[in-house]
Amino acid sequence: MDETRHPVARCRALLAEVTPLQTDCGRFCGAACCRSLPGEETGMLLFPGEETFYAGRPDFRLRQAAMGTLVICGGACSRSERPLACRMFPLLPVLRGADGLEVKVALDARSRAVCPLASGGLRGMREDFRAAVRQCGEILAEDGAQRAFLLALTREQDELRALRRELTPAAPSPVSSRHEGGDDLV
Repeated sequence: MDETRHPVARCRALLAEVTPLQTDCGRFCGAACCRSLPGEETGMLLFPGEETFYAGRPDFRLRQAAMGTLVICGGACSRSERPLACRMFPLLPVLRGADGLEVKVALDARSRAVCPLASGGLRGMREDFRAAVRQCGEILAEDGAQRAFLLALTREQDELRALRRELTPAAPSPVSSRHEGGDDLV
């Protein structure tokens, strides 16, 4: 993969140093997002083309899943090795608007179960981190395969939010705006 041109490589570089908090957020919660539950093996969904970073590496395993390729690690890796999804977590760029090309930054619906930062919403995270995730979304949306992947992730997020609303009454959230799917957006 061309480190300077591929959209995933560009985003990985953009998020190489910026994090949700001024300090390593994993220290805040004991790296909860990096731990699998007992008896489970979980991984992170890779963006299209990102599997080339992990192919043949003994410390990472690749597995096919419904939406693409998962990377599975032992729960501790250096920041430079983390997948793009890990670098963005607990946020996610989503595509909105009539043309599906308006990039918004949303709290990943899955983060509420594992990340203590999720309860603080988007405003509880550094502005430069939110801006970097948005910029990544814009970079990814320029590429056809990445845009299709972001649209699939956006649909999945909408489905998860709809299920959560169905199962639990939602309290109002103090965020800048909400869309019809109910995610916190900036």
